[in-house]
Order: sequence, then C-alpha cells, then structure tokens
Amino acid sequence: MSELPEYYFRIRENGAAVFRVDTENRQRRIEMQEIAAVNIRNGNVKPHGEHVLTDEEQSVIAEWMEERRAVLADRDIDDIHRAVDYLNLTTHWAQSRASDEDLEDVTDRLLLAMHDLRSVLVRKKADRLMKGSGGGAATG
Repeated sequence: MSELPEYYFRIRENGAAVFRVDTENRQRRIEMQEIAAVNIRNGNVKPHGEHVLTDEEQSVIAEWMEERRAVLADRDIDDIHRAVDYLNLTTHWAQSRASDEDLEDVTDRLLLAMHDLRSVLVRKKADRLMKGSGGGAATG
C-alpha cells in the first residue's frame, strides 16, 4: 500500500476543508484532524477551532490553492470549448432532426442566449482591438 499524503483537502463549493492525516497511532487507523477552511475565491484561510497553522501548513495550503485555481481555470476553458461543440451539435439537430414542436420549445431561449453571448463577445473584441491599437480603453 502506498503512503498516504500528510494533508487531505475535502473540496467544497468555494474551497476546501483541510485535514492533517495521521496514521502513526497505536491502532494504525487513519485519523484526520481538521486544521483549516479555505475559500478559493477570496483567498481566506481560517484555522479550525484553536489550531494555529504552522509555516509548513500555510505553505501546503497556498500551494494547493494555486494548483486548484489552475485546475478550475482549465475546466472553465474546457467548458467553453464544449459549449462550441454543443452549439454545432444543436445547429445540426435543428437542421436535420428537430420537429416543429421541438423548435417551438427552444427557439426563443436559444435566440436570446445567442444574442446575449454575441453582444458580449462583440463588445469584448472591440475592447481588445481598442487596447491593441492604443486608442484608449472602451468600457464594458
């Protein structure tokens, strides 16, 4: 059996609960002592109860937060690439397989969502072009 890590991060919606893993006890059981709560969005790290975080614990938590943010960013962009695929699949479905009832059910919502997305993308592209040409920043 491989050795367990010294720390365990129980993922939560906005971060994680951080535990110190202990297997060096008389019963050879895995014990987990909660040492902190981490909020990935605002960077807050709150020690659990009366626990005072050591420099090592703070370092491990900071490293985990950096890695977690990278994972979440990768997932975000992957979701967007999937959305492009879904838009293409939706186009094919609407053109080849959708019934009139199916189209009636989704057309307005799809058109509004696509209009909203197009408006944001066009505005953001214009902002980038303005920044790139040195013409000042547009608001958005």
